[in-house]
Amino acid sequence: MDDLIAGSGVAYRALANPSFFENLLEEVDSIREKGLWADTLDARRKVPLVTVAGIAAVATDLLLDRSWTGTTDVPAPGPQDLSPDGLARIMTEQLDRSVRYARQPLDELHTALVGFGLNEELVRGVVEMKRAKDEVLDSGVARTARTARTASPTTFEQWCTQILRPALLS
Repeated sequence: MDDLIAGSGVAYRALANPSFFENLLEEVDSIREKGLWADTLDARRKVPLVTVAGIAAVATDLLLDRSWTGTTDVPAPGPQDLSPDGLARIMTEQLDRSVRYARQPLDELHTALVGFGLNEELVRGVVEMKRAKDEVLDSGVARTARTARTASPTTFEQWCTQILRPALLS
């Protein structure tokens, strides 16, 4: 869809977002009950992550800035690249509880999502996105120079304290 819009000749910006810190909110029960969170990424693969508010800030700046023309992607890489093991280490420090990471095989993710009653086509799309994220999908965002305009100032440590800790307590 981005290519179709960009090809129309209008001035256009497409936000290139990595994974969101907020995706970890799906893991609150597991973190609380088992000290465990799971995803499909290699435990040592460092990837960019960003808050939803960080993405909104980049989008707001673009909407308010009338000076740009043409078409391009605008990465929103977040403040730093982190691995799943690194996220678990930071959660352990910030939440005062042991948290570890477990890598979930893609076929298990597929089975779990189908078991939740999700449409097979949607499940295939999610599994392929997860595969791409483990291989190359966010590499363009990761190579982007972080600037005050594109990198959210909210660190994962801050997000754990402000968002994840209260979610665990509720």
